[in-house]
This record gives sequence, structure tokens and C-alpha cells, in this order.
Amino acid sequence: MSLFTETATWAEDEHRMFADTARKLFIDEMAPNIDKWAEQGVVDREFWRTVGAQGVMGGAVPEEYGGFGGGIGYDAITIYEQGRVGDTGWGFGIQSIVVHYLMAFGSEEQKKRWGPGLVSGDLVAAIAMTEPGTGSDLQAVQTHAERDGNHYKINGSKTFITNGHTADIVIVVTKTDRNAGAKGVSLIVVETEGQDGFRRGRNLKKLGMKGSDTAELFFEDMRVPTANLLGPEEGQGFYQLMKQLPWERLMIATTALGFIDFALAETIAYTQDRKAFGQRIMDFQNTRFKLAEMKTKAELLRSFVNDGIARLEAGTLDAATASMAKYWGTQTQNEVMHECLQLFGGYGFMMEYPIARLYADSRVQMIYGGTNEIMKELIARSIDV
Repeated sequence: MSLFTETATWAEDEHRMFADTARKLFIDEMAPNIDKWAEQGVVDREFWRTVGAQGVMGGAVPEEYGGFGGGIGYDAITIYEQGRVGDTGWGFGIQSIVVHYLMAFGSEEQKKRWGPGLVSGDLVAAIAMTEPGTGSDLQAVQTHAERDGNHYKINGSKTFITNGHTADIVIVVTKTDRNAGAKGVSLIVVETEGQDGFRRGRNLKKLGMKGSDTAELFFEDMRVPTANLLGPEEGQGFYQLMKQLPWERLMIATTALGFIDFALAETIAYTQDRKAFGQRIMDFQNTRFKLAEMKTKAELLRSFVNDGIARLEAGTLDAATASMAKYWGTQTQNEVMHECLQLFGGYGFMMEYPIARLYADSRVQMIYGGTNEIMKELIARSIDV
């Protein structure tokens, strides 16, 4: 199985070669470490550099900033191949999101300063949106930044921050004007090493995705240079967030497809090998029909994702369509995990089998990146015009 459909207009020979490289790398270097990362609650830093050395994080980054200048389809390939080996620990999805914020809105100096390190894996990135009292309503963030000479003084806190314990740079969603609503939101890049007033909280214990470090972050009179503002002026943060959310949501759908393909392969192999009442589990009509249903859903999602990538490459992926991909993809992912686990029977409930971990890891896909209820609301708004 692969990300590409036969009619994927965006995929060229270079994309397929890139996918082969990523697949081999992840089979060799990622798959053997999944359980270890889950136990320690964080991906080894060396893995980031190993992947960076192979160019797998730089496909969509211009050459002058350390990449090789391809489109965002290269990041989609990396995301899919990670899911295809069953991993959710490695935080490349967030790395990709931050890179594209930087490339879209950063100054030339900012791109040259942080771009190469993000591609090589020497820098790990996070984006701090969610707060203890604010989830999808980004206009309501309470973290605020006040000008103090040529610095901002930032106060507030964030939670559920992926890569939060390892991040070297964090894009912080903050209010530079607390009375301006959405127009008062700005994005400020924080370099964490030696940063006074910056504190990481505990590595949060989660239902799934246990190899991914997820942290609380605290800012107490944290002074950050005004040169770290993302974009030419304050108050552009909400617009910047809205412009980049389509990729984040399509990326989540791409992850869902990778997970589904992995789960189906594992389940098919198990039902072909396991016997009950003198025949293979695969030979029962219920098994065959369930697998047929799931395979059909996988192919529908594959076509939807490929269409979304083509639109994103062309600059025409709208918010409603990206929301559809995120909502339907993650809903389908969880349905498939449920059915696959059931076909494993009692063994599906044992953590020695990857399907148990996949079942737990999949649940949050319907929550982050905007809950599926929010996705439905955004889709409905595109209808009710």
C-alpha cells in the first residue's frame, strides 16, 4: 500500500523515490523503537538528526533554507509513511506545521536562522495554541505580550503542547492587544534554551500517543525580542493561523490513512493465520465482509486525501474541504480501528499486539486540530451562505 492513487496528478517520480526512502528509513530506524519511545515518553533526539540527515524533513523547504524545494506533497508522504509503520510518537507533524508558518510568514532573517536546523533535526519545534481554559476558540487566548523596549514581556500558560518537552523553538499564540479580539492575536517565536521566564511543566500522561512528549508550558515575565514576531506587524496571528489550518487538517487525515493501511495489513495477516472452528478467521463471511468494508473506506479516504494534496499544491484547498477531510478521515480511522481490534478477539486487547496501541492512539485524532464537532460547524457554514 502507498499514499498515492493511480490518478494522483500531483505525484511524480521524485515523490515515489522520496516515499521509498522514507519507508525504508522508518522500517529500519522507527519501527524497532516504537515501544521504547512509548515507555520513555519521548522520541530519542538522535532519531530527529538521523531523519534530518536523510533529507526526509526537508522536501517542502526551499533550498536556500536547507531543503530541496519541493511542494507540500513531500511532507504528506513523510506523514503517511510514519503512520504506515504504526508510529505516533515522532512529532514531525508539528515540525512541518511550524516550518510552513515560518516559510509563509517569517522574515528572511528568521527563515535563515531557524529553517536549516528544522530540516536537519538539530532544532525541534512546537506551536503553543491551547490553553487550560481555551481550546479551539483561538480568539479567546489569555496569554499576552506587552512591549518593553525592543522586547515583548509574555505572561500566560499553554497545555497539551506536542514536542513541548523537547522543543528548541516554540511559536506562541499570544495577545499583543487584549482588547482587539481576533485582531489582537500575534505569533511570537520563543527560543527555549536559556530563556528566562520560560518553564516546562510535566510530561502529560495520555490515553495514547505515549511516545509523543506532550507538555504544559508556562511564561512568567518572559522577555523575547520583538524581532521574533512572526510577520511584519502585530495583530496578524489569527489570519496566519487560519491560512495554515488547511494543511494541519489535511495532514491529520493523511495520518489517518497511514494508520488505516497499517491496521488493515496487520489484521489481514492475523485473520489469515488464526484459526477457529477448524477454519481460518479469514474464511468466515463476517470477517471477509468487514475487511471489504474497511478496504473500501480506505480507498475512499485515499482518493480524498490525494485530491486534497493536489488542491493544496495548487493553492485552492479551502477550509471547508480540509475540515471534511479531517472529520471524515479521523472518524473513519476510529471505525476501522474498532473493527480491526474486534477481529483480533481477546488478543486485540493485549498491548503486545500493535492494534491495541493503534486503537488508543487513534482516539485523539478526532479532537486535536479542531474537534470534529468544530469541523462540522465549519462545513455547515460553507453550506449556509
